[in-house]
Amino acid sequence: MKMPRSVKRYCPHCKHHSLQEVEKVKKRRASELAWGQRRFRKVTAGYGGFPRPKPEGREKPTKRVQLRYKCKECGKMTMPPCIRAKKFELVEG
Repeated sequence: MKMPRSVKRYCPHCKHHSLQEVEKVKKRRASELAWGQRRFRKVTAGYGGFPRPKPEGREKPTKRVQLRYKCKECGKMTMPPCIRAKKFELVEG
């Protein structure tokens, strides 16, 4: 899927349509202090097997792509729900 780097869409902060820059969100490093990570460390500590079974079957055919839109007028960013795409590319235009 090809998407332009700037697109005109509704800004909930300005309350009207404006030109917005599109940016693909990169996955950040997981926090060691998050509750899920602390629970994982607790379960995997000591003897015993891995706490979760390996996923059965194959991978999903598409991956989730999270986009961030930055309004050029007010500078605020919005992140709508993820979209699914096999390939994702930001193009000029």
